[in-house]
Amino acid sequence: MMTNPTGKLTQGQFSFLPELSDEEITLQVQYGLDRGYAWSVEFTDDPHPRNTYWEMFGMPMFDLRDAAGVLGELKECRKAYPNHYMRLMAFDSTRGVESIAMSFIVNRPKSEPGFALDRQETQGRTVRYTTRAYSAARPEMERY
Repeated sequence: MMTNPTGKLTQGQFSFLPELSDEEITLQVQYGLDRGYAWSVEFTDDPHPRNTYWEMFGMPMFDLRDAAGVLGELKECRKAYPNHYMRLMAFDSTRGVESIAMSFIVNRPKSEPGFALDRQETQGRTVRYTTRAYSAARPEMERY
């Protein structure tokens, strides 16, 4: 059985590590920039594992060479949506196809209510499980 010792949402790289400081985020962003990755900042108030399409804040940052540009965009997103989840996404387009090379959460709401596991017994011995975010009971933009 797998357990989550942090008790927090785990998506992307560094999920089981302590929260990254802005200095550590800068180092990761610069690592990606040195490899030619394009960065974007995304946010959501519905972090369900199947919700892979988060809202993009601003435009993707192509042609950047300094991590300060990405951090500036992240700070603006934190001001606009302080109680949302935010992640940084790095795209590698070196092979002509944009694919995600790095992704990690950089902001969380103060309270993370988590998910419920719903069990449903159906025909025969079939058992279906679904996850439901506790926060999804509230309207969008009022979840945290």
